[in-house]
Amino acid sequence: MTTTNSSSAPKAFVIGWPIEQSKSPVIHGHWLKKFGFAGSYEKIAVEPDALGSFIAEMKDKGFAGGNVTIPHKQAVLAFADVIHPAAKRLHAANTLWFEDGKLHADNTDGYGFLANLDQLQPGWDSKKGGHAMVLGAGGAARPIINGLIERGFSTVTIANRTKEKAEVLVKLFTELGYDDHLQCIEWDRRSEQLCDIDLLVNTSSLGMIGQPPLEISLAALSASALVTDIVYNPLETDLLRQARMKGNLVVDGLGMLLHQAVPGFEHWFGKRPTVTEALREEVLAQL
Repeated sequence: MTTTNSSSAPKAFVIGWPIEQSKSPVIHGHWLKKFGFAGSYEKIAVEPDALGSFIAEMKDKGFAGGNVTIPHKQAVLAFADVIHPAAKRLHAANTLWFEDGKLHADNTDGYGFLANLDQLQPGWDSKKGGHAMVLGAGGAARPIINGLIERGFSTVTIANRTKEKAEVLVKLFTELGYDDHLQCIEWDRRSEQLCDIDLLVNTSSLGMIGQPPLEISLAALSASALVTDIVYNPLETDLLRQARMKGNLVVDGLGMLLHQAVPGFEHWFGKRPTVTEALREEVLAQL
């Protein structure tokens, strides 16, 4: 896809506050090198109060677009000319690009989540009307729930430490017309409610290095259920280890990070990359 940036070496970025932890430059740098492109991708710390001025100067500074992370994912929508359906539904964007002179905003997190499962466990969504349980109700849960509904899951059960946050998500999707797809349960019922679950997803930070553990018993989980965790540091979380030892198929969270980057790279640099084992190894080496 072409952009309005006329430079032979397009520039892209990831902005956030803070931004030091971002692995996006490693991902896009890998693809730039692979394709032999002269473009660049950089991480830029942008304070919330400076977001508007940064967006206003993007084109003049030669940027074809970029990624947006915390805390700008919602605020950036106010500066976009075209807001794509996923970003509109989720009230958040993580990818910006110029097209036909207009600034476009989209959310590729749900795409990244689904593409990761498609790559590592093909056919995972073949059962029609499946039932998923999502642990956590933060920003990462929204695009994942949206993606699951789009893939045909009839029910998504949300379990969050603060039930009120889960109820906010149910309200959001009810307003989108998905009121018959979602339900929330008390956090302390998460283990006992696994008996009819086809897919278990941890979208919380529990289990990440430096965070409290995710305490859950998988005794009631069917052996045919797929288990995935968006945490990728450590790559095999305790949840995935438990599931693997129980005999369940598992998918780690690194691929979601890698796949969500694919559409942006194509928008900015004009070529669609692929997620390979070499890319996974390079990013893992940076953790």
